[in-house]
This record gives sequence, structure tokens and C-alpha cells, in this order.
Amino acid sequence: MSELPRYEYVKLADAIAADIASGALPQGAALPGERAMTDLYGVSIGTVRRTIVELRRRGLVATLPAKGTYVIDMPKAPGDALDTDETAT
Repeated sequence: MSELPRYEYVKLADAIAADIASGALPQGAALPGERAMTDLYGVSIGTVRRTIVELRRRGLVATLPAKGTYVIDMPKAPGDALDTDETAT
């Protein structure tokens, strides 16, 4: 049985998430504006908006009204961060 087709906004969210994971879009990087993304990716503005909602849902970006959408900290894997109790001596 073949895999079901994916929505365009999910495909675009996956592509941007891959850029974030690879470091091509580091923490604090601003995503292009909505209109620029329509030209860059060849999709409608509705697709871009749904993509940004999906990326926010995944915890990869945050949107500041009138400022833009920015890459935020990726969730740390267990053991990546030092526990404050371990560092206290």
C-alpha cells in the first residue's frame, strides 16, 4: 500500500524543519516574510500561513506581531543540559 499524499503546508514545514535541524536556519534566525515565502517556495499565502502555524505547533518558531517569525531553541534531548544540582558544589 502506498503512502498517503501530504499537504503542501506539511511538506514546506518539513523542509523548513530540516533547515533548522541542519543549522542552515540557526536559533534566532528570522524566517522570510509571508509574501517573500510565497515567491521563494512557489506556494500561496494561505499555505505559508498554515506552514508557520505548523512550525509553531512543533515548537520550532515563535512569531512576534509586527516583528516576524524567528527560530527558537530546539528542545534538548535528555542528558544534553546540565542539571543545576549537579553543577552546585
